[in-house]
Amino acid sequence: MTVRIRFFARFRELLGTDIVVDAKEGTVLSGLVKDVAGKNKEGYDAIFDEKGIFREFVIIMQNGKRVETTAAGMTRVADGDEIAVFPPVAGG
Repeated sequence: MTVRIRFFARFRELLGTDIVVDAKEGTVLSGLVKDVAGKNKEGYDAIFDEKGIFREFVIIMQNGKRVETTAAGMTRVADGDEIAVFPPVAGG
C-alpha cells in the first residue's frame, strides 16, 4: 500500500517532504514515521527522544485529523493515507 508523508518547517529541512512510502499491511503510524525519519539522524532526533518516543511537541496528522502521539503506536495506516508531521506551531 502507498502512504504519503509530509514533513513541515524544520522537519522538512532535515527530511524532505512529499515522501511516498510502500508500507506493509498492519504498519502503525509511529513505525512508519520512525522508518522514514531514521534515514537522517538529526531529523530522527528532532522528532523522537532517546527512547524512540515522539517528543511532546510533535504534531501528527492522518488525513487531516490530529492523532495524539500516544496513540500513534496503535494507529494503523491505510492505502492512500497522507501523514503530516509538524514541529511546534507558534504565532499570534
